[in-house]
Amino acid sequence: MMDPKVLERHGLKPDEYERIVGFLGREPNLTELGIFSVMWSEHCSYKSSRVHLKTLPTGGPQVLQGPGENAGAIDIGEGLAAVFKIESHNHPSFIEPYQGAATGVGGIIRDIFTMGARPIALLNSLRFGSLDAPGTSRLLAGVVAGIAGYGNSIGIPTVGGEIAFEPSYAGNPLVNVFCLGIAKASDIIKGVASGVGNAVYYVGAKTGRDGIHGATMASAEFDETSAEKRPAVQVGDPFMEKLLLEACLEVMQTDALVGIQDMGAAGLTCSTTEMGSRGGAGVEIDVSLVPQRETGMTPYEIMLSESQERMLLVVKRGREAEVERIFDKWDLHASHIGEVTDDGVLRVKNRGEVVAEIPNRSLTDEAPVYHRPMEAPEYLAEAQRLDLDALPDAPAEKGYGPFLVALLASPTIGSKRWVYRQYDHMIRTNTLNMPGQGAGVVRIKGTDRALAMSVDGNGRYCYLDPHRGAILAVAEASRNVACAGARPLAATNCLNFGNPERPAIMWQFAKAVEGIGAACRALDVPITGGNVSLYNETDGRAIYPTPVIGIVGLLEHADRVVSRAFKKTGDAVILLGEGRGELGGSEYLKVMYDLVRGVPPAIDLVAERALQDLLVELADARLMRSAHDCSDGGLAVTLAECCFDTDGTGVEASIGGVQVSRHAGINLAAALLGESASRVVISTAPEEANAVLARAAKAGVPAALVGRVGGTTIRIAVGGADAIDASVDECERAWSTAVEQYFAKRVA
Repeated sequence: MMDPKVLERHGLKPDEYERIVGFLGREPNLTELGIFSVMWSEHCSYKSSRVHLKTLPTGGPQVLQGPGENAGAIDIGEGLAAVFKIESHNHPSFIEPYQGAATGVGGIIRDIFTMGARPIALLNSLRFGSLDAPGTSRLLAGVVAGIAGYGNSIGIPTVGGEIAFEPSYAGNPLVNVFCLGIAKASDIIKGVASGVGNAVYYVGAKTGRDGIHGATMASAEFDETSAEKRPAVQVGDPFMEKLLLEACLEVMQTDALVGIQDMGAAGLTCSTTEMGSRGGAGVEIDVSLVPQRETGMTPYEIMLSESQERMLLVVKRGREAEVERIFDKWDLHASHIGEVTDDGVLRVKNRGEVVAEIPNRSLTDEAPVYHRPMEAPEYLAEAQRLDLDALPDAPAEKGYGPFLVALLASPTIGSKRWVYRQYDHMIRTNTLNMPGQGAGVVRIKGTDRALAMSVDGNGRYCYLDPHRGAILAVAEASRNVACAGARPLAATNCLNFGNPERPAIMWQFAKAVEGIGAACRALDVPITGGNVSLYNETDGRAIYPTPVIGIVGLLEHADRVVSRAFKKTGDAVILLGEGRGELGGSEYLKVMYDLVRGVPPAIDLVAERALQDLLVELADARLMRSAHDCSDGGLAVTLAECCFDTDGTGVEASIGGVQVSRHAGINLAAALLGESASRVVISTAPEEANAVLARAAKAGVPAALVGRVGGTTIRIAVGGADAIDASVDECERAWSTAVEQYFAKRVA
């Protein structure tokens, strides 16, 4: 029997070890144990999440490739495919922020070009602790620098994203990175090994000791010893990756390739086993042939290293020289390290001697699958109780302008300009919507069309109700894409949760997946792939459950893209959707009362679908000059944000009141700052307002003319009485400095 301490170090339970013995018919050696440990880690095997993920909708006429490959792909017409995916690099980014984030970008880029697509856009979704907490600004600065350093260097624009700050992420930041690429629909490449005798090639950077057991580290909680795991964080080289990208795309233009896979989590182990398993074949390699940048590396280290910028190729027999010439042209290693076999076994040799021999399927399809126990968290019933009457009233002798300014100065709501100005968002000259203006939008060169994309999630909502919170995340990401004028087509998800061995965490996960499935079905945005990141805990304290949703949509006419900011004085301002004054889980409660309580806003998915269809219709008819969805901070924040980046142009609006409390002040706050879902503020030419209202009525979408663009103030009346009268300059100053002020002070 293996030493229990060795098993613990490899993240394996005793019963899992017994399964390994059963598969092999003998005790494993240390190299084999290491291979099983990474392939059966949560990060690679999805052993706790797989039973739930299978319930998600993954098909549709637009889907060319669903879950199970390196990335998903959808048909966008004219013989083209959009290839996209989102991945997490949470654990590495906490330990080493710059390299953790940089290699997260590198990894997701490789997933896209592995499919035969040229990457054209990046997004990111980030979570950190409170910005005034010690260490947060250091983490944020490191992560942003890592994302910028890699994306800018390789020449792929970062066109948008989202960032939120909550105490629950202080010890466990989230770094989720999304990438989208374009390929010919007929040229999509799969990660498969087949054809007995075909050559297995290792290409790219040399292998070192960085990242060993990175997948295992990403499948465990953090504690006071986490800093010791720094060697498990990989080191990236974007210039090497640029060469690898171009060389791989050139090889794919030949028909010499059978399959290709990135060496990501679990490195050479994962790529050999997954490619063999998908092709129903075996793979035999000799690790002594693997290019190494350190001396004395053992087979264990070579198989488990997660050194970056490496790919595994299966090349047709007789075409080896052709492939080698292409990689030599790009000054890259292309080493013939093995062959495809017909016995379904991963066979690892070292100078001809067998050092590991494992049936492929035991590492992939037959890995453990757990039906973890689930129960609702103990905190939930109390946290969902929100008595607005028990709150101190919100008197506002000077109006509600100061409340609006306070919310605009919240780092979660405030401008992220300090972040995105570090990203090159115009490289490749395809970007149509600038960061901060709504969904990211990039032109599809050679066509009249464009793709819009958005990533969204709200951990507070999911903490209070994971099912509804997940629905709201799908709806918001899809709504943001529709606000740009694009029809949402498909989704990818990154599911960030705590320790699944705790029943309350597993309950949160299952409920969130149920919510994602319900929303994706209702909005017709199937899941094409994604990532699960569990064990996001430090010293037993879990993050908020945070499913992040990425949505991709298609604009038939790129010149009809719509963005956030008001465009012209005198334009009519129309509110689509209805406000119900819902304050549960709101930014208002957090900022003004330091409360995370209540139930997240209700959502009617039929109404949401009608709203999104209407937005696409209005954009296509050129009836919307701007569009911005209501989310954090409610209608008042949305109206204010529409005034920013407009040279100080204001808005005058009048909305109806709501009755949610015996306090008049709370009722006013609910009308202005409540976060009811399925609402969008649009502007249109005054002469087109009636046409917009008529189309909304026909679509069954509530719509009201609430004001006009103009002046230099944000003036909002509620129920006919003035409630907010604040200068655009004052509001924009609070909003634009919400994040960057912490770097002027350099709190850390």
